[in-house]
Amino acid sequence: MRIHIGSDHAGLEFKNVIVKHLEGKGHTVIDHGPHVYDALDDYPVFCIPCAEGVAKDPGSLGVVLGGSGNGEQMAANKVKGIRAALVWSIETAKLAREHNNANVIAIGGRMHTEEFCLQLVDTFIAEPFPGDERHVRRIGLMAKYESEGKL
Repeated sequence: MRIHIGSDHAGLEFKNVIVKHLEGKGHTVIDHGPHVYDALDDYPVFCIPCAEGVAKDPGSLGVVLGGSGNGEQMAANKVKGIRAALVWSIETAKLAREHNNANVIAIGGRMHTEEFCLQLVDTFIAEPFPGDERHVRRIGLMAKYESEGKL
């Protein structure tokens, strides 16, 4: 599977760990940066291109991360067609896919251990979207609003 990834300075080191982890599992990873540490960088510069990559690459998924994951999720959700979910537990990682067909997850690298964050990523990638009618309907309502500005 193709996985797009982006972070900010707070997530840089952990992003590199995730890239190596995913490549080790046979995934193709598209790294949208950053590639060097800059304490003054801005997460939208990396997280929006990551989300754009997912939006333009059907069947791919994305991971954005920073200190808390909050701003990174907000930035990713500005891209049309992106449903980014902030995950903080195994259950929220599963439900992001199962109920919302999320195509990007946001993780707070400073909020959890490295091992647990890798579990969140693996859970998200492995969980299929079952396509239950109620979830498809709700996702459709969001997409309609995104396109037309009304429900």
